[in-house]
Amino acid sequence: MGEQEPVKRASRTNGAGAASAGGAQGGAAKKAAAGKAPAKRAAKATAKSAAGTAAGATAKAAATKKSSAKAPAKAPAKTSAKPESHLAMVRRARRINRELGEVYYYAHPELDFENPYQLLVATVLSAQTTDLRVNQTTPALFAAYPTPEDMAAADPEKLEEILRPTGFFRAKAKSVLGLSAAISERFGGEVPDTIEDLVSLPGVGRKTAFVVLGNAFGVPGLTVDTHFGRLVRRWKLTEQTDADKVEAEIAEIIPKSEWTMFSHRTIFHGRRICHSRKPACGVCPISHLCPSYGEGELDPEKARKLLKYEMGGLPGQRLKPPPDYPGRPAPPLGGNAGQGAAGAAR
Repeated sequence: MGEQEPVKRASRTNGAGAASAGGAQGGAAKKAAAGKAPAKRAAKATAKSAAGTAAGATAKAAATKKSSAKAPAKAPAKTSAKPESHLAMVRRARRINRELGEVYYYAHPELDFENPYQLLVATVLSAQTTDLRVNQTTPALFAAYPTPEDMAAADPEKLEEILRPTGFFRAKAKSVLGLSAAISERFGGEVPDTIEDLVSLPGVGRKTAFVVLGNAFGVPGLTVDTHFGRLVRRWKLTEQTDADKVEAEIAEIIPKSEWTMFSHRTIFHGRRICHSRKPACGVCPISHLCPSYGEGELDPEKARKLLKYEMGGLPGQRLKPPPDYPGRPAPPLGGNAGQGAAGAAR
């Protein structure tokens, strides 16, 4: 009996140790399970979040697809062209002049005249009307009053009646009477040949003066009329709208020896192809040099119908054109053949 007590005690000790070991193992298992629970929850949350994101992306893609199906695709944005240097612009301007010279090799003043005085009076009358209408009016005018002295002595009412077809006939009659008197009294009946003297005459501005200087006296000049100003702006040779400023800027670009002919070619082009409201871009011979190409009609067939004067198979504006003019001469005042051309924009 005495010897069995230690055995029992050892057995109890072993049982307690086993229980303690079991308890320790259970605690570790519980701890491991407790550690796994947040991981499971995090995994579930991540999966749920991913599913939500995927669903959102799918919905957004579907909405985008639906939206893109409804709205037409936008054209790609235009890339801004590299700004043209001044030198490149000058070269382009001079090339325009050369190529227009090949097209309008016959360019000339479209007013009929036989001397500087007739050209001066005809140019004053051409304001706000066509050269054709002036050409239809001046034969009777110069038959009645051939010299500045004759014109200065004319009866104002009779003169107005002759000038009526040109429009603004009262104001024009006043200018013609005034400049004729000034030429007779101050210049001995001869039209002056300097810009300073010409612009001192009643009704004569720089445009009129340069027309006379360039075509009656052979003095180079730029004629800045409505066509000239419109075209040099379309060609991006200037942004100016004031005629004197346009003249000054173009004079720096085009050689002086070419001023008069550049004016004729530009005005011819403006009257025939590059119209103010609807230019005939589809048949323009210098479209490859024009930054404004596309502002007008691009279809060649439709553009061809916009051509005027000899380009459109119509009479020109002169009753007596030069020998190398390719079109038909305009008819006298009242002629049926000239009615279409008479209404064309100058």
